[in-house]
Amino acid sequence: MAFPSLSSEDRIPARGGVGLKAEHYRTIIDTSPDIGFFEVHAENYMGAGGPPHRYLSAIRERYPLSLHGVGLSIGADRPLDKDHIERLRRLIQRYRPGLFSEHLAWSSHDVGFLNDLLPVPYTAETLKRVVEHIDQVQTALGCQMLLENPSTYIAFAESTYAESDFIAEVARRTGCGLLLDVNNVFVASTNQQWDPVAYIQGYPLPHVREIHLAGNAREVDEAARPLLIDTHDRPVEAAVWDLFALAVRLIGPVPTLIEWDTRVPAWSTLAREAERAETIMYANQSGIRPHAVAC
Repeated sequence: MAFPSLSSEDRIPARGGVGLKAEHYRTIIDTSPDIGFFEVHAENYMGAGGPPHRYLSAIRERYPLSLHGVGLSIGADRPLDKDHIERLRRLIQRYRPGLFSEHLAWSSHDVGFLNDLLPVPYTAETLKRVVEHIDQVQTALGCQMLLENPSTYIAFAESTYAESDFIAEVARRTGCGLLLDVNNVFVASTNQQWDPVAYIQGYPLPHVREIHLAGNAREVDEAARPLLIDTHDRPVEAAVWDLFALAVRLIGPVPTLIEWDTRVPAWSTLAREAERAETIMYANQSGIRPHAVAC
């Protein structure tokens, strides 16, 4: 099913963007920096009003927004929360984001909501459930949803699909777009001993509408093998920049977000990361600059 696009001023350009943090509200409003777009976590703006909405409204007047959810629990073995979907619908109606995305993960259970994004087994049963949930969300929102590939630390023995094949089938059946998190590719590939280059080359790239980049922490597991943690608390590392350059050569320029959610740095640091993303994006473009995309 196709969903309508928003007006041209709501579209997100194929540029570098950053996550909007309260620490930077005043700097952004006072200086109007040259940045492609801002991304906000939907759940942070589900209250009725207050200072966060006043700042976001002022920033939305100047910049396009990407709305990124962390609480839908798309992969959960239980019905989606209709009240949560309705809050998302009202947010989209209020702020007209160019894109809306969520994770291939689950976080809800009979005992309540778990403050984590947990992995799913890649089976026919899970595929059916995820497809049904995405259909429900896209129909309720009247908007194409982007699905983000996860950062994973274990593999399920019962999985019958490779991760990229599973995601490709979800996109084929639902018409959803994809958010390619390149750091998640690197984290999962390191932890599970996959080839990250082969992962990206085999990914359903025609469906990618946005890219995420982030930092990760390096540890070791009980067998002294590298273990990466998706921390979003430091600069993007060199190997992830290299994978990003590969992705752009294959896809072309798309909106690319710098995720930095904890130990948030000064605005100038974030802006430099977004500028580096743009520089790499256009140095490695495939020769065709795609149209900006919209929710």
